[in-house]
Amino acid sequence: MSLKITGNSVFEKNNFSGNGLPKGEYENCLFRNCEFAESDLMNIIFIDCTFEQCNLSMAKIRNTALKTVKFIHCKLLGLNFSDCNPFLLSLYFEDCLMNLTSFYKLKLKGIRYKNCELKEADFTETDLTLGIFDDCNLERAIFERTILEKADFRTSFLYSIDPTVNRIKKAKFAQNGLAGLLDKYDIVIE
Repeated sequence: MSLKITGNSVFEKNNFSGNGLPKGEYENCLFRNCEFAESDLMNIIFIDCTFEQCNLSMAKIRNTALKTVKFIHCKLLGLNFSDCNPFLLSLYFEDCLMNLTSFYKLKLKGIRYKNCELKEADFTETDLTLGIFDDCNLERAIFERTILEKADFRTSFLYSIDPTVNRIKKAKFAQNGLAGLLDKYDIVIE
């Protein structure tokens, strides 16, 4: 069975929560103000697509291909990106609410998060080499055995990263964020 290919289309104010998005391949599509909460997006291919002001919270994305996909002003609560198809996975996030998301064991070299809330996000064993966290809230985000080499955290805040269990060579941190690297020692910095 071949997948239906949809290209160069705009989907605006659609509610896909009940039935989900029709299975297929979506290339160079814009999804604006669409509702995908708890919807079935499994086995769908997205290539060069943008989601703007969409709610994808708790959507099922097992084996979903996200190839050069942007999320702007989106709500992505509890989304498990580690379920996605990892082949050519390329993501960009701007002004997104991403609490409780999981990126477990993904290779996300050069990924960019801009002005995102990533409270309790799971980056365990994720490769974030050259990643940029620009003005992001990383409160209680999990970094364990994570590759953070040359990553940039200079404008982000509330992170707690243990340098003894993560690879942070040449990562960038602002001076006022250094306390986030010493949390495990329970010391007072004034």
